[in-house]
Amino acid sequence: MNSVPRHQARFGQRALLLTTAALPLTGWAIHAAALHKQLAATRRDPLTGLLRRDAYTTRARRILARHGDDVAVVMVDADHFKQINDGMGHEAGDTVLASIGARLTAWAGPPAAIGRLGGDEFAVVLELGADRRRQRLEQLVRMLHTPVTLTDGRTVSVAASVGAATPDTLGTRDLTTLQRAADAALYDGKHSGRAHLATTAHTSLPSINGRRSGRPGTAAWGRAA
Repeated sequence: MNSVPRHQARFGQRALLLTTAALPLTGWAIHAAALHKQLAATRRDPLTGLLRRDAYTTRARRILARHGDDVAVVMVDADHFKQINDGMGHEAGDTVLASIGARLTAWAGPPAAIGRLGGDEFAVVLELGADRRRQRLEQLVRMLHTPVTLTDGRTVSVAASVGAATPDTLGTRDLTTLQRAADAALYDGKHSGRAHLATTAHTSLPSINGRRSGRPGTAAWGRAA
């Protein structure tokens, strides 16, 4: 056997080995991509595309740690949602929830932590300085009060109650405390068509999941009731 066939044989064997070795790597890359996709799916709510509670909490705490006082924790609760579900059907209700998710994303932007905490309850944590707070919360209220058009052409009048809490007002960067205060402020302004900003009083009043009675006084921004 001369040198040329031997060289070709060695080259062929080497190519075969390289090809064989590449197969597991390619298979692992596909597997890793599938795992990444599955992980992303577990982090996001399938209806709205927003973060689920755990993923939202992780990102929200990171934003609070990074930006400090220039942060707002915003709680959003759809108004009269049960009436939409019961009167127009669950598909209409799903469309409304998806629309709220899209509007929160458009309002807050990608760097924010935007989560669906369950049902018709949402939360947003974003960098928002005191000089822009009033204007931005008014903008959010207007967006959330824009009617939703269903796939069958029907139009749904929608609204949402908004409460916000900020570290510079409450003197804490603790996410749980800020969410409870924002939720309490939201409850104070329920169905008012305004965004309510929590005061220090909202951190000291008795509360169960942020829902309570009593109105300690909040700043209200947005549409008139």
